[in-house]
Amino acid sequence: MLRSCRFRLFVLLATLAAPLAAQDVALSDSSTITLDMIFNSDFFDGARVPPFRWTPDGTAYYSYQRSADGSGRDLVKVDPGNGATTVLVPGIKLIPPGDTMPLRPAGFSFSEDGRKVLLFTNTARVWRVNTRGDYWVLDLDSGALRQLGGREANPQTLMFAKFSPEGDRAAYVRDNNIYVERLKDGKITALTKDGSRTTINGTFDWVYEEEFFLRDGFRWSPDGKRIAYWQLDASGVRDFLLINDTDSLYSFTIPVQYPKAGTTNSAVRVGVVDAGGGRTRWLQVPGEPRNIYLGRMEWAASSNEVVLQHLNRLQNTLTVLMGDAKSGKTRPIMEERDSAWVDLVDSWDWLDNGSRFLWISERDGWRHAYTVSRDGQKVTPLTPGEVDVVQVVAVDTAGGWLYFTASPDNPTQRYLFRASLAGGAAPERLSPADQEGTHSYSTAPGGHYAIHSFSNFTTPPVVSLIRLPSHEVIRTLTDNAELTRRYGLIRKGPVKFVRVDAGNGMQLDGFVMFPADFDSTRKYPVLFHVYGEPWGQTAVDSWGANDPWHIMLTQMGYAVMSFDNRGTPSPRGHAWRKSVYRKIGVHATEDQAGVARAVGRWNWVDSTRFGAWGWSGGGS
Repeated sequence: MLRSCRFRLFVLLATLAAPLAAQDVALSDSSTITLDMIFNSDFFDGARVPPFRWTPDGTAYYSYQRSADGSGRDLVKVDPGNGATTVLVPGIKLIPPGDTMPLRPAGFSFSEDGRKVLLFTNTARVWRVNTRGDYWVLDLDSGALRQLGGREANPQTLMFAKFSPEGDRAAYVRDNNIYVERLKDGKITALTKDGSRTTINGTFDWVYEEEFFLRDGFRWSPDGKRIAYWQLDASGVRDFLLINDTDSLYSFTIPVQYPKAGTTNSAVRVGVVDAGGGRTRWLQVPGEPRNIYLGRMEWAASSNEVVLQHLNRLQNTLTVLMGDAKSGKTRPIMEERDSAWVDLVDSWDWLDNGSRFLWISERDGWRHAYTVSRDGQKVTPLTPGEVDVVQVVAVDTAGGWLYFTASPDNPTQRYLFRASLAGGAAPERLSPADQEGTHSYSTAPGGHYAIHSFSNFTTPPVVSLIRLPSHEVIRTLTDNAELTRRYGLIRKGPVKFVRVDAGNGMQLDGFVMFPADFDSTRKYPVLFHVYGEPWGQTAVDSWGANDPWHIMLTQMGYAVMSFDNRGTPSPRGHAWRKSVYRKIGVHATEDQAGVARAVGRWNWVDSTRFGAWGWSGGGS
């Protein structure tokens, strides 16, 4: 079976809307960008592909389309081969009993047999993302629509609802406890009862969400008989007081549990409980619970074992633990060590009926893919050479292929490759040679189809349904032709990607946006856009949200530049990314200052008029 990055959805840009005619006329007269055009109009908005989800067998995908009568959105099933669209759930079917308006789901998922759909509505933000809300189940056979949670559940309190493998129950988190609800009669069983502000079952505190990107904290076993879940004990974690001085006449404080370096962390453990209720069996993991992290957990292609990624508090040792769901005993099967820090592996892809799994490691200085036997004794490299695997796109176990993005020659771009799961052969590039820029993919189970997005710095996203491995375009879902036309009307200078010597032995990748009416005999001020930390790159050859504002500045006579210093997640090897260990801000300042000095020597640059902007790491 092929897993396509846990069905990650990728939204491709802004919102659907045509530009206002007055804006178009104004631009055609002057070709000059204004702040109103950027922030108060839809001029730079592009078409988007509605959220979609591949079927488990990869022969179709689910998505939305506007209802024929315009009253709402229909949930449809699309055949990727011929484009045939079947309306599974007309929008009118989503009107709750006693209501007059249909639900507007923010997300959906299907039972494994495809006969029930779970709808996420009325969402609310938790930390960074809307993960609380209401859940409804629609039975496609009977047409019955009912809300989960029972009478005790207040609106916007359910989190992470998901069907059991059999589709007869749903589990969810409410008020930091985990519940299972039987769908035929609404009977609700509480699997945990100790949830509170400081005892967190099935979801996470700020640290785990912000640093490990963990939100959904429980997993059904493949046979539907058990649930494995995280529990955090946040007692002892001190409050950081935020001040709200905008929502009332008098300001007030908002306490947020936030551990600072060296202070008390939440204690963490993972347990397994029968889906019908009962005592939790806690997995026996090494280390003091407040000084370790359990960064990933999944069922190990079996209903009898759970696999964990265990980190020490310094995060320089990662141990993969296999846990027995019945006894709670664990055993280490492999270990990763690093002089800086070890990155978690985002997903588990099990091969050959669970006898081996896919693993990503920087053990040889580059981010490579490996297969590892279930006991950890045999490790097989799949992606040789001085090339970083940027992202695993899919694993086609039937065909024997690993699909991944990488960029061997240009760290500012991304391309699709495939490598044999047997190892020993050089990876094969699949992205078209004539499309230089950034490619992203959502690949169907089975590896036959993918939804592909291509853009570069001056080309809005073009989204197509393609066939793999040929990369043949079956049909274009959106070419953003209208946005491309409007973009072409704008007065702008050229854009150039460069590599600049920072003077300390470092060559930094970056882009230069020249002033709109560039004259090489003149001197121009420069604005540097800076981030410079391990979260992300700014020097990327893709369509960017900041570009309209930057173009407006070039129309005012500024050059705009951005460079990735050491420590950014550029695909330039372990040494590049991890050199900032315990030196956050040090190398960034050295490299950015070195680039500024080098740029200041360019004959058209006014080195007395430099500015910089950024937020988060860039703001520092």
